[in-house]
Amino acid sequence: MSSVPEHLKYTKEHEWVEARDGGRVRVGITDFAQRQLGDIVFVETPKAGEGLKAGEPVGNLESVKAVCELYAPLSGRVLAVNDDLDADPDLINNDPYGDGWIMEIEPDDAEDLDGLLSTAQYEEYIAEDASE
Repeated sequence: MSSVPEHLKYTKEHEWVEARDGGRVRVGITDFAQRQLGDIVFVETPKAGEGLKAGEPVGNLESVKAVCELYAPLSGRVLAVNDDLDADPDLINNDPYGDGWIMEIEPDDAEDLDGLLSTAQYEEYIAEDASE
């Protein structure tokens, strides 16, 4: 069973969002997503300072199995990206909720976090996905 931490919010694109100090949020992909992808070999991220629109593609994750798009979970501006992923993309496989984070965003509206999935909703979503 995939790990789904309680303190995070989730998207149907299998991304997690963590509220941080100063109104910023940290974003990564879930344990479920990294297991589906397999060994991640390359990560393309947006650049710091770039504007994002919720639901639009902002990068790619390439694994030995497939290439999948990374989507903006919220509208806002990229404050930072995890440069460690350039040299060590498998940080996502090894620690998807820690060292494998992908980017930090300053959301246009912090209340948009409320529209993301709770842990229980995300667990239900992946259970339905797995049963199809």
